[in-house]
Amino acid sequence: MATSKSVKSDKSEGQDKPVTGFVFSRMNYRLLIIGLAVLFVGFLLMSGGGSDDPNQFDSSIFSFTRVTLAPVIVLIGFIIEGVAIMYRPKAGKNE
Repeated sequence: MATSKSVKSDKSEGQDKPVTGFVFSRMNYRLLIIGLAVLFVGFLLMSGGGSDDPNQFDSSIFSFTRVTLAPVIVLIGFIIEGVAIMYRPKAGKNE
C-alpha cells in the first residue's frame, strides 16, 4: 500500500520581496535616446525629393542618400534600439 507523505510548505520561502525600481538602467535610456535620434536622422534623410509640378520628373528621388544611405542609417537605429532594450548592466554596477 502506498503511503502518503505530507509536505509542509512555508509560504515565506517561496515568496520573495517584490523588487521596486526601474526596469532599465541609465545606460539603457541613453541608448534608447541615441537610437531614436539615429532613426530620426535616417527618416529625415529619406524624406524630400518632391516636385511642385506633377508633370516634371525629378531624378533626385533616386539619389544615393535617399536610396542607400538613409535606409542603412535607419537599420542602424533599429539595431541600437534592440541593443538598448536587451542591454543588462553587470551585477556589480549600480547605476
